[in-house]
Amino acid sequence: MTSSPRPRPDAASGGYALPTKSNFFVVTGGPGVGKTTLLAELARRGQLTVAENARAVIAEQTAAGGDGVPWRDNRRFCDLTTARDIADFDRLSDETRPVFFDRGIIDVWGANGTPPSDALREAVRTRRYNHTVFVLPPWREIYGTDAERRQTWDEAQATFPRILTMLRETGYASLIVPAGDVPTRAAFVLERAAQVSTNAFSSTKSPGDAIDPST
Repeated sequence: MTSSPRPRPDAASGGYALPTKSNFFVVTGGPGVGKTTLLAELARRGQLTVAENARAVIAEQTAAGGDGVPWRDNRRFCDLTTARDIADFDRLSDETRPVFFDRGIIDVWGANGTPPSDALREAVRTRRYNHTVFVLPPWREIYGTDAERRQTWDEAQATFPRILTMLRETGYASLIVPAGDVPTRAAFVLERAAQVSTNAFSSTKSPGDAIDPST
């Protein structure tokens, strides 16, 4: 496994200038907003994509009768998901092409009210994605539940502002992906990713700024 970049001292940024993989893009959002479908379209277009680990953990824990699911032991669920997210980041750390992640390390930050573990805090500090994170908002017309997605529509809606708060707390800017058909959403993500691909954590935008997709 490739080791993660190490922070380097930098007085101008509070002691550290955090290395950023500006070609690593997180696509996030609440349940049932179309992330996985969007990532599949990006993969069809030849982009590198990384599948969501949270759903994989839930599926495996459920099949094995384990307790590492949000409705039984959310701490264990977060730890299992974090370990996989870190492994994905490190495995691809030498990749120079754009990589699109179906959620990322940051997504279990404060999930379901569970405080971030020390391992998660360190991973969020030392493994930085592109400063701009693509966020898919709730969309009633496409929402549905399944074995791994048990949230009601009201719960799904409530997740959206929590994600925006999480991104501010972890030092990222949120870019809302407008509702639309899958090809249109994919084109939007690719266009904006090309525009921000050189952004680093020391971007001229302040950490946590929201970006207007119409600009």
